[in-house]
Amino acid sequence: MERRAFGNTGLAVSVVGFGGAPIGFLEAEQAQVGVMLNTLLDRGLNLIDTAAMYAGSEEAIGKAIGPRRDEVVLVTKCPNPMADGDDCWSAAKITQSVERSLQRLRTSRLDVVLLHSCGLDVLQQGEALAALLRLRDAGKIRCVGYSGDNETALYAAGLPDIAVIETSVNVCDQANLKGVLVEARRRGLGVIAKRPLANSAWKPLAEQPGMYASYAKTYTERFQAMGLTLADLGLTGNPAVVWPQLALRFTLSQPGVQTAIVGTCRLAHAQANLEAADLGPLPEPQLAALRAAFAKAETASGEAWVGQT
Repeated sequence: MERRAFGNTGLAVSVVGFGGAPIGFLEAEQAQVGVMLNTLLDRGLNLIDTAAMYAGSEEAIGKAIGPRRDEVVLVTKCPNPMADGDDCWSAAKITQSVERSLQRLRTSRLDVVLLHSCGLDVLQQGEALAALLRLRDAGKIRCVGYSGDNETALYAAGLPDIAVIETSVNVCDQANLKGVLVEARRRGLGVIAKRPLANSAWKPLAEQPGMYASYAKTYTERFQAMGLTLADLGLTGNPAVVWPQLALRFTLSQPGVQTAIVGTCRLAHAQANLEAADLGPLPEPQLAALRAAFAKAETASGEAWVGQT
């Protein structure tokens, strides 16, 4: 699998990474997680992304990768507001969250730790970021960053101590192409694209599993408003196969994106994503058509289609 330089971090990452939210929220069985992650590592995937708030995900990943830890660029996010309370962005709670993640992931160091969608006020106050920097200086974290969207992600991308940005980039979420990715490229940041498959927006909401029936609603509505068919893009085939391929390739074609994380509980879906990435960038006419459809539908809606946090 293709690997790209991860900004100026000194790391190299596979263009497709594994997103650990579904295995936590959908309560995947440990044996299933182990088979899936080890198969993906065998195929060349080397970035795994999770978070303190992804209900059981860190523990499952820690058990699954075991002695293969050194093969992985391990990314997590902190804190867990549901567990850490109203003062979750304090230095003490940030430190506690990272220490818990180290234990759950069964490692002595984390390659990347991201502040998980905190507000602009939290970044400007500086206490949470300073706590991560102290952990970085202590050797427990290699790179510090921010996960989020819109003006807060743009602000974070301009901070001198931020090395990595994780932000939404997909066919139904293009706001961050104009600001966040431009600033990330200017500063040489590592960029992780989240939600590259747009939460399978082409699927009826009734077919979405568990919590994703509501989670995918905004993208599903945007996709319907965009009104594109495969034929409009000069493509044929099974939409359930071709749209995921097209969406992932759109995200990976954006300048500044080095890796796109895709979450799933199914090995077959994960392997299909690797095969889609191997098809390479989308041709410019298809990229232009997807950008134009988004812009037209956004204008018709009468409101800005901001990045989904």
